[in-house]
Amino acid sequence: MKVLIVGGGGREHAIAWKVAQSRKVDKLYCAPGNAGIAQVAECVDIGVMDFEKLTAFAREQDIDLTIIGPDDPLAAGAADAFEAAGLRVFGPVKSAAILEASKAFSKDLMKKYHIPTAAYETFDSPEKALAYVETADMPIVLKADGLALGKGVLICKTREEAREGVKSLMMDKQFGSAGDRIVVEEFMTGREVSVLSFVDGKTIKVMTSAQDHKRAKDGDQGLNTGGMGTFSPSPFYTDQIHQFCAQHIFQPTVDAMRAEGRAFKGIIFFGLMLTEKGPKVLEYNARFGDPETQVVLPRMKNDIVDVFEACIDGTLDQIELEFEDNAAVCVVLASDGYPEHYEKGLPISGLEAFQDKEGYYVFHAGSKFDEKGRIVTNGGRVLGVTAVGEDLKKARANAYEATEWIHFDNKYMRHDIGRAIDEA
Repeated sequence: MKVLIVGGGGREHAIAWKVAQSRKVDKLYCAPGNAGIAQVAECVDIGVMDFEKLTAFAREQDIDLTIIGPDDPLAAGAADAFEAAGLRVFGPVKSAAILEASKAFSKDLMKKYHIPTAAYETFDSPEKALAYVETADMPIVLKADGLALGKGVLICKTREEAREGVKSLMMDKQFGSAGDRIVVEEFMTGREVSVLSFVDGKTIKVMTSAQDHKRAKDGDQGLNTGGMGTFSPSPFYTDQIHQFCAQHIFQPTVDAMRAEGRAFKGIIFFGLMLTEKGPKVLEYNARFGDPETQVVLPRMKNDIVDVFEACIDGTLDQIELEFEDNAAVCVVLASDGYPEHYEKGLPISGLEAFQDKEGYYVFHAGSKFDEKGRIVTNGGRVLGVTAVGEDLKKARANAYEATEWIHFDNKYMRHDIGRAIDEA
C-alpha cells in the first residue's frame, strides 16, 4: 500500500521510521517532511495546512492511507477534508480534535463526566480574569484556550506574575487568538506522566508510559519549550495507577466524547499529574506527543499500520499492543537560544554514526538540505537522539553517549534528562 504522512518534525520522523517497517507498505510519502524523513520517505513540498493540495496529491498518487501528525491541521479539519474526498485517513475529525484545540472544552468535558482534573475557571475577559487572580490562591496556572505550540501554559508563583500572565496572554496576545479565552487552574503538585493511546471511537488501547522535560534548561529552569527530552517507561506509573486511570480517566474520556457526538478516532495523549489525591488530567492532546513518540515507538513490537487501520475500522478490540521489556531515552539537540532566538542553516555532521548501530536512533525535528546538498539546522529543536537499553539508566547513558557523535555550531541540550530515574 501507499502511505502519506503529513508533518515535518521529530514526531513525524519517528512515525515514518515505524511505518517504513510495515510489511504492508510499498511506498511512503511525507509532506513536507525534513532531511531525516527523506531517508525513509519521498518528501513532497506541500504545507500541512494546504488541505486542497494534500487531498489532490493523495488522489493523484492513489494513497491508501494518510496519517496526520501535527495538532494544527487536525484542529482545522484536515481529517474531515480527507474523508470528504473519499480518502482513508488516520486522525480525529475537527469535532473530536477539539479535545486538544480548546482547553475550556476539555475542562468542561472532564467536569461534566467526573474525570479527575484540577479545579478551574474560564475567562473571555481580561478584566474578569485579573479580578479573579486578585483573590485566588497562589501559585496558579494560566492556560491559553487554543493551540500554542505546547507553550501556552504559564505557572505563576505570585500575584504579580499572575497579573503579568493574564496581560501577556489576553491583552498582548503572546500566542495570538489562542489567548482570547484562558483557563485559570489550581496548581497541582506531583509527578508528571504522559500516556499515549490508540482509540477507535469506542475502544482504547494504551501504549507504554513516558515522561517529558518541558523547560529549556537543566533543573527545569528557563522557558517552556516543545520538549527537551523524554524517557519511557515512567517508573512512577505503576500497575495500581494504571488500573485507576483505565477506570476513571481513559475509558471515561472515550465514552464522554462519544456521548457528546464527537466519537474520537486516532491518538489521545493523556498528560497526567500523580497527585497526593490520585492521578488527575493536566491536559489532552489529540495526536502523538513530541518528543514522547521518539521513545514510545522504538519500544513498540506491533506493525503500526495494523493498529492505524484498526482505529479507522473500529476493530481496535482485536489488537493486542505489545512493547519491548526495555527502556528508551531521547535527548533533544537544540540550537542555542531556543525557544526564543536562534540561528538556522548550520551544517550538521556525525549523522552517519547511527547507520549501523542497533538501538540508537536520531530523529530529525528541524533539518533540511541546503543548496550544496548538506543537512543543516532548520529549527529550534534540531534532532532527537534516542537510545534504548535494558533499563532506564542504561538507556540514558546510551543516549548521552550518542549525543557526542553529532556536531553543529550552537548545539545545545539539557544534561539532566531522566534525572527522576535516580529517585525511583
